[in-house]
Amino acid sequence: MAAPRPAGNVFRFRDARAVPDPVYEPVLDGPAALVLDNGSFQLRAGWAGVGPQMQFRSVVARSRGGPRSVCSVGNDIPSLEPLRWLLRTPFDRNLPVNLELQELLCDHVFQKLGVKSQGCVDHPIVFTEAPCTPLHVRQMVSELLFECYHVPKVSFGIDGLYSFYHNNKNKSPSSGLIVSSGYHSTHLLPFLNGRLDAKNCKRINVGGYQAVTYLHRLMQLKYPGHLSAITLSRMEEILHEHCYVPDDYIEELKKWRCPDYYEKNVHKMQLPFSSKLLGSAVPSEEKQERRQQQLKRLQEINARRREEKLQQDQERLERLLYVQELLEDGHVDQFHKALVELNMDSAEELQSYIYKLNVAVEQGRQRVPGESTDSKPQTPEPLAGEQEDMEGVTESDSLYTEEQAETEKPTPSVQAMFNIAEYHQMYLGTERIRVPEVLFQPSLIGEDQAGLAETMQYMLDRYPQEVQQQLVQNVFLTGGNVMYPGMQARMEKEMLMMRPFASTFHVSMAANPLLDAWHGASDWALQNFESDEGWISRKEYEEMGGEYLKEHSASNCYTAIHLPKPAPRTAVAPSSQETENTPQTSSGTVPA
Repeated sequence: MAAPRPAGNVFRFRDARAVPDPVYEPVLDGPAALVLDNGSFQLRAGWAGVGPQMQFRSVVARSRGGPRSVCSVGNDIPSLEPLRWLLRTPFDRNLPVNLELQELLCDHVFQKLGVKSQGCVDHPIVFTEAPCTPLHVRQMVSELLFECYHVPKVSFGIDGLYSFYHNNKNKSPSSGLIVSSGYHSTHLLPFLNGRLDAKNCKRINVGGYQAVTYLHRLMQLKYPGHLSAITLSRMEEILHEHCYVPDDYIEELKKWRCPDYYEKNVHKMQLPFSSKLLGSAVPSEEKQERRQQQLKRLQEINARRREEKLQQDQERLERLLYVQELLEDGHVDQFHKALVELNMDSAEELQSYIYKLNVAVEQGRQRVPGESTDSKPQTPEPLAGEQEDMEGVTESDSLYTEEQAETEKPTPSVQAMFNIAEYHQMYLGTERIRVPEVLFQPSLIGEDQAGLAETMQYMLDRYPQEVQQQLVQNVFLTGGNVMYPGMQARMEKEMLMMRPFASTFHVSMAANPLLDAWHGASDWALQNFESDEGWISRKEYEEMGGEYLKEHSASNCYTAIHLPKPAPRTAVAPSSQETENTPQTSSGTVPA
């Protein structure tokens, strides 16, 4: 996760661009299960036993009211920043609540994985969900999978438990404490005797999203001159590659006070810049040569403009002389008609205009041959394509002659006052530890809730000492937000502080916190593919409803809630008098 250390601690942003996912060949060797790890940050999908072939951001770029066909999903969006204002996600925190956008994500997955079933997805699906998912959310997802895609059977499970299952499949532990930290929230999941203890699960509303937005605000306040360059995508890159979790936050802050420690550990993030913006010193000889070239070009443009104007004046003069000949030849009617076309009132005005044009034509004929030395060039508007060459040249430049260039004293070169590259650098000092610390101290970002260690202590206190000791023997860290360097050591220190003297505990981290949830779901699907345990068939969906859940070792706990059936739409609305006489009852309760 940490970036390699270059010379001078100067790091450049990668600004990686997403590559569209290819279309994979369909699975033809018998039935196969599809595994969808539906995370609020990334969606990972693939065939069970093959690997997560697709990993993309759970976002859709589509303008409001735009057609479904004109939208981009996940890796089809090369860079998120230009379309940030168009991005939409089906998630509210860590729960999918927008069924239409979730359908677009699933369409993208099935299309890219080569599902060729006509009008349906004829494959079992393992779908991950958040701990203690509300029933109405599962009902919407079940409705999408069964009614829209007509899948044969579905299994729901928790991503953190799947990761725990994958990392301990050879050890078969029956208990443990799982810390699953994702993009929007962090969950503490007690796992006792092979099942989730849902009553004592805890959630902290702090995750990677809160850390990124906090870092984004810090950098914008620190460097207000680079607001446009400080984007959320770059802040995510900093968070993933440059931040770390210290063993002791206060002691680490004291170390950063030392100038030597600061110079050694500060990370300088190089923002993109253009060296053309720097007014670098140019030798006086080169400036004079450029000035002479621009002057010559200006004179050529003026000469061409004068020739064009002289030709126009001559044509105008010939036209006026022809009108004057009409009067001399006695064609009075034609003469007056021509005067009206020329917008003139009398023959005297025509004579005056002919005289002025004669003078202008004679002067133009005299000035054109001696253009370069005899007269001062005019300053016309530069033609298209000449604006860049004529930049910085005014009318006074025509007075700049070669004799003056020879007698002018050379101007000394002006050296740059600062390094333009250093001006476009962001220094990451205490921000490297302050941002991940929000997981342990949410009060840093104004969240009125307990941190990770305090919540863990509160949860353990709800169990007797024997059960506490059983849980802390396998504290398991998973999720993308636990990948900071030093996270495991920090958790070990927090456990040492909260546990009784001479007690034992063990903290471990997932081999791959990002993908182990998918691999665990894949292992579970292959192991239970032929059995009915954990799978919800279409018949059971129709009988039990969309909120129904079949429990298994990595699933939520199902609690049946019997809601009153809604009144048929054809029923006649009760009268106002009957409504007044009806006793008021609480929501969801039918009076006896």
